[in-house]
Amino acid sequence: MKTEDTGQGTLETWTVDEVDEALQKGEIAVIDVRTPQEYMFEHIDGALLAPMGQIRADRLPSMQGRTLVFYCGSSKRSESVARSLLSQGHDRIVHMDGGFAAWKQAGKAHIGTDMATGAPKRVDSSG
Repeated sequence: MKTEDTGQGTLETWTVDEVDEALQKGEIAVIDVRTPQEYMFEHIDGALLAPMGQIRADRLPSMQGRTLVFYCGSSKRSESVARSLLSQGHDRIVHMDGGFAAWKQAGKAHIGTDMATGAPKRVDSSG
């Protein structure tokens, strides 16, 4: 985990493995900030969808002690969202380094699309 004191709060950048481990333990909730179309095509199993342009700092879900971890395709949008939330008064925000591309490259399980039917399908972990 990398941390940065932005002057407005702490920005934490977690690796794919750190996110996966915390997700398996039920310690976090992941929030996908990509578009609905990107999310429907493939996403981390159990991720909540909150498109970047629609996130409001005052309306983030309470996860009863769970850390919220934001991700996108490459980590550019999630870092932008994280910095914006810090500037709006949150004191600690987490995003995933490398985004969903890094998640897939690491062989982590996710929900994809069956190209023959268009239906969602589970893509199991290869690691």
